[in-house]
Amino acid sequence: MCKTHYSKSVRPRVRGAQRVRRIMVDYIRNDSGSMSLFVSFLLLIMLAVGGLGVDVMRFERDRARLQSALDRAVLAAADLDQTQDPKAVVEDYLAKEGLLQNLKEVKVTPESAGQENTGPLGFRIVEARAESRFPTHFMHLSGVDFLTAQAGSIAEESIGEVEISLVLDVSGSMNNYNRLTNLKVAAKDFIDQMVQNTRDGDLSISIVPYATQVSVPETIFDQYKTEGTNDYSRCINFNGSDFNSTQMLTKDADSAPTFERTMHFDPWYTTDRRDNGKILGDGGGLPVCEAMANREIMAFQKDATTLKNYIQDFVARGNTSLDIGMKWGAAMLDPSFDPVVDAMVAANEVPNAFSDRPAAYNAGDTLKIIVLMTDGNNTSQYYIKNDYREGQSNIWWNEEEETYSVYNPDSGWYYWVDADDYNAYEWQDHPYGNGDSHWDCGSSGCWEDTNEPEDGEAVRLDYPELWARTSLWYNVKEHYYPWMNDSSARSEWVYGVRGYKNDNTKDSRTQAICDAAKDSNIIVYTIAFEAPPEGKSILEYCASSDSHYYDVDGLEIKDAFDSIGSSIRKLRLTQ
Repeated sequence: MCKTHYSKSVRPRVRGAQRVRRIMVDYIRNDSGSMSLFVSFLLLIMLAVGGLGVDVMRFERDRARLQSALDRAVLAAADLDQTQDPKAVVEDYLAKEGLLQNLKEVKVTPESAGQENTGPLGFRIVEARAESRFPTHFMHLSGVDFLTAQAGSIAEESIGEVEISLVLDVSGSMNNYNRLTNLKVAAKDFIDQMVQNTRDGDLSISIVPYATQVSVPETIFDQYKTEGTNDYSRCINFNGSDFNSTQMLTKDADSAPTFERTMHFDPWYTTDRRDNGKILGDGGGLPVCEAMANREIMAFQKDATTLKNYIQDFVARGNTSLDIGMKWGAAMLDPSFDPVVDAMVAANEVPNAFSDRPAAYNAGDTLKIIVLMTDGNNTSQYYIKNDYREGQSNIWWNEEEETYSVYNPDSGWYYWVDADDYNAYEWQDHPYGNGDSHWDCGSSGCWEDTNEPEDGEAVRLDYPELWARTSLWYNVKEHYYPWMNDSSARSEWVYGVRGYKNDNTKDSRTQAICDAAKDSNIIVYTIAFEAPPEGKSILEYCASSDSHYYDVDGLEIKDAFDSIGSSIRKLRLTQ
């Protein structure tokens, strides 16, 4: 049989606790005065702590109000768009809050105040300090009669270092409805806004006018490895993969690619539109790549007059290639473009202050901006097929007599193009100028020597030279239509010579280069200027956010550029 046993130490503990309770009860019964004193002491402590909390709460409330008012005041005063005296702005803000008496100091950098402070230095720093003293309600019992709340704020508005690529549509449709005129006004105002509000050397602006192609200056073009003969203009036919990156490696870089040089040719005009035999673009014609100063990229400039004069000289013609414009705009912000800038600095084409540009993508406060504008959407981009990019053509040219001779390889005869009468039907056994005299001939033979001397000398043109002198359609109309079937002539000498990238392909390429730019932390603003739905869709896609996309008509384009300029400026509370 089991029995329960208790530990010997349990009962003494119980008895000890009971003894303590009896002693406390006896104390309270026998010393009620001491207890009252104890309770009063506790209440006094609680009152002091509570009063301290009230004073601290009042202090924090007043300090927060003072700090908030001061923050708002310096932010408003630092805004470069306002032309009032920054000190007066701070004082006005605090006066409206009933806190002007607390303002101790306002410092503005640059030191000048008022409207002149918005000048070319392009930044404003406003520092303010305020102080408030108020009497305590409870803490004075412990000898603290006042608490002092101090507030300080520093606000700065500045652009800092910025690299901007303005990618502007100068295609033919920009001639409609004063679009080109409105663009010029808006873009020039943007230039003024950015230059006037930037410290010298902090801002560089490049302008990329684009139509069917983008023409580049010789110094830029020479930094790249290219293939294809062309002595008259400088453009590049990019491959699809080129649009997956903002990078464009120069010829001295490891793994530098070889780019295809655009032929100097006109795929549109059916008439010569120039003096016979002259180079396209020199008096007429419309080559896809135009060798004109106002069609070429202007790189890394800071002088407002230089930039604005360049914009004023814009002319509008050609198709629309958003993808190529965006490719060059992004490439000029990529660090791989640095050797190009160095070459342009050495050639005195770019200010020496920009010798270290483009900055690295992770270079602190440097902003990289693209402004992409169009009034249309991507249209066909033409190029010369490989079989017609080099080698000898069937066309001979007599410079002195301004006469073409067309060789027919099937018959071995030459068709002479009469400069005065292109419908004259005349075949000879040699090009005009390469014989002592010519005969009366037909397509099957000659029957009489005319004894008429031939002046000048005929030179066989290679394909690059032929396309530089005559449009594709002019070549067919004047050189082949008179003796070939029209359909066969077009098939062989227009559609067989030229290829093209259609709008869908170019849309995909535009999206790819926009993705690459945004992935590289380039900020992309886009402006749809009276653009059709297809163009708007591409620009919405390319913009860094919804707020970076502008859909405008008429004079609203100026508002878009003004808004972009204000957005670029960084307004920040620095302390």
